[in-house]
Formats: sequence, C-alpha cells, structure tokens
Amino acid sequence: MRDDAPNSWESRADASSFYGFTDLPSVHQRGTVVLTHGKGPYIYDVHGRAYLDANSGLWNMVAGFDHPGLIEAAKAQYERFPGYHAFFGRMSDQTVMLSEKLVEVSPFARGRVFYTNSGSEANDTMVKMLWFLGAAEGHPERRKIITRVNSYHGVTAVSASMTGKPYNSLFGLPLPGFIHVGCPHYWRFGQAGETEAEFTQRLARELEATIIKEGPDTIAGFFAEPVMGAGGVIPPSEGYFQAVQPVLKRYGIPLIADEVICGFGRTGNTWGCQTYDFMPDGIISSKNITAGFFPMGAVILGPELADRLQAASEAVEEFPHGFTASGHPVGCAIALKAIDVVMNEGLAENVRALTPKFEAGLAYLAENPNIGEWRGKGLMGALEAVKDKATKTPFPGDLSVSERIANSCTDHGLICRPLGQSIVLCPPFIMTEAQMDEMFEKLGAALKKVFAEVA
Repeated sequence: MRDDAPNSWESRADASSFYGFTDLPSVHQRGTVVLTHGKGPYIYDVHGRAYLDANSGLWNMVAGFDHPGLIEAAKAQYERFPGYHAFFGRMSDQTVMLSEKLVEVSPFARGRVFYTNSGSEANDTMVKMLWFLGAAEGHPERRKIITRVNSYHGVTAVSASMTGKPYNSLFGLPLPGFIHVGCPHYWRFGQAGETEAEFTQRLARELEATIIKEGPDTIAGFFAEPVMGAGGVIPPSEGYFQAVQPVLKRYGIPLIADEVICGFGRTGNTWGCQTYDFMPDGIISSKNITAGFFPMGAVILGPELADRLQAASEAVEEFPHGFTASGHPVGCAIALKAIDVVMNEGLAENVRALTPKFEAGLAYLAENPNIGEWRGKGLMGALEAVKDKATKTPFPGDLSVSERIANSCTDHGLICRPLGQSIVLCPPFIMTEAQMDEMFEKLGAALKKVFAEVA
C-alpha cells in the first residue's frame, strides 16, 4: 500500500508525474510502484520487494532485465560511436548491418528497412509511405486505411486513428478516412449456430463489402496484427488471413503485418505471419527488435513496396520523412545483439518448449466458473473474466474486475496486465518451468480472492 509521507516515493511520483494508460483510482489508493532494478524476469521496487514480471515490461523485455550481452553491446557502441542520424546519405555501419540482418530474417527474399523510435511511429510512417505512393503514382485519392475493431497500432494521431479502441474518441479520433472492420474474435462475436469457419467467411465478406462501399480506388492499405495484442491477446479465427488476403489482392490493397508484439519469437516463430501462414507486403517491427533495451521501430518493406517507394522517391529526389534518432547506432548495435540472443541463444526454442506448459496453465485456470475463455499463441495468453460463463456476460464495468485481479497479483509479487475484462500474460522468453509455476500459482491466488469478492 502507498506511503503518503511527503518525501515518500509514492508522493514524489504523484507530485511530478502525469500518468498515461494508468488506472488513476488504483494509483490514488495504492500509489505508484517505483522500481530500481531488475534481475532476470524479476523487477524490484524501492522498498526491496520483488515481482515476477509476467508482462515482459510491456511485451518487450524478452531477455530479462540484466542480460550481460545486451548491456555490453550498448556499452561498447556508446564508447565507439554514441549517436547519429540516418539522413543526407549518412548512417552508421551498425545501421547498415541491422538493415541487412532484418531483411535476412524477414520472410521477404529482398527488401528495404526504414527506422523509427517506436511502433507507433513505424505504423505512422507506413501510412505516410502509402499516401506518398498514391500521390506519386497518380492516385492521390488512395488515402483510406482499414484496420479492425479492438486492434491496437499506436498512439500518434495517425496510429491512434488506426487503433480500434473506443477511448480514442476522447481525442476526437479517428481522423477521417480510417475505417475499422470486424474483430476476428470468434468466442465473443460469433453468432448463434455459426461455426468458426462460417464466422471467418462472414468477416471476409464484410471486408469486401466495406471496400466496395468506400471505393477500392480510395483504399491505401489494410493493417493487421497476426495476434491482436493490446486488444486482449486475440488470435485470428480459423483461416482468417487465408480468407481476407485474396480479397485485398483482388483490389490491389497492400496487407501490412503489424508485428510490434508478435515479431521476433512471441508466437513461436520469428514472425506472426509465419505462424499464420500468410505473406504480407510490409512488416512493422518494434519492442522485441531490441529486447526492450533501446527504443526502436522499423518498417520492413517487401520487394514490391520497396521498389515502388524507391521509384517514387527518386522522382522527387528524396523521401521527405524521418526522425532525429532514426537508425541510432547504439540502438542498432543492441538490436543486432538482441536478434542474435533470441535466435541463437536458445530463447526462441524456449518459447516453443514452454508453450504447452503455458497453455495447460491457462486452461487449468479457465476451469474457474468466472473465466469464460482462455486464448493465446506461443507465450502470449489471456483469461477473460465473466459474471456468467454460459451466457458470456461480463462483469459490470464499475467493478473493475481485471484491475482488481492485477492489483491482487501485484500484492502477491506478480506483474500482469488488465485489458478490458481480461488478464493478459506475456512472459519473457527466458522464463523457466519453475518460474511459470510461480506465475500461475500467484495468478490463481489472485483470481480466487477477487472472484470471492465480486461473484
């Protein structure tokens, strides 16, 4: 619980900090958890309390909080060349090597990479690239962007417009021309008597009807997360991408895979698009690209988009877009090491090895009468709380059930994330079987406590 002394860490945080994506009633009651350091998958607060972080920071600290190789890569690059940009025909050698590596590990035979500082900026950049292409190729009306209800693509004005969350209405978003089609969550949105395959086909028909209604020549692109992350870990319904991609191809609409969360191993493969067996036209990457040790995002362009953008840029002598820290040499050095760590130090294999145990733990907790569904892929999963399991009726919003569960987990020394009526887990790739047992034991205790209070 919080310490209200004027010089306490909690009071100092309240006095000087403006919180984002934070349940303010919880902060007022409990105070901010102020952290000092991390070891492996654990984080430690100013009072010396340890927490198993089952959210990998914010999906991204997949190698833990003190990986010596990543720390050394950062130190060495800071000593060698601590900062630069990627403008005016100049970039660091680390930037060149990372671009080569990203194309090499991508599903593309060849391509090009453009750097940003976050996933939000990368999605924003990809939209500008598509708008730039439309204008350059004589189709300035190609401006509209299609995403899905409950998707999350970022918080800049453009990427927030792509995000299909109701809270964006508080900012007067989405901007005109951003369209949200159906969420591929069969458990929640499937109709009575509708099979999962029929649900998928209905979504594909809805997408095509939307394209025709809006005008195919006005659509610039379709963005989709392989697994919807901040929507509550929602894997696509059966055959979803195989149903929607032919629709997009029929109308010449690029498919952009937002791999900010799924990319670099989270679903059990390097890319979520590989897990779900589809080939996008471009990939948005962030988070795991540096294992959380540096803020970075990247747009990875497949061959066709790379060629078209190169031609369009050469026609006007440049692509007039970028960021001061685009392709930062330290970030690139860390990313090169992070990719090596995930792919060659056993982390990717550990994700695949632990997935059955992870799924079994979720399934066991889902036997609770107040858990309506467990879902997930690889090392990302969610438990959906319900008041009535048979009817899938959620708890009243004013009970803040998922927030209460997350707070109870914190009291038990576990960090997990509330998302809507769900509790989300995305443990780091270094987690052991014993730590996974600890995670489920503490989450189970929190569920028991909260459901006894509200059910």
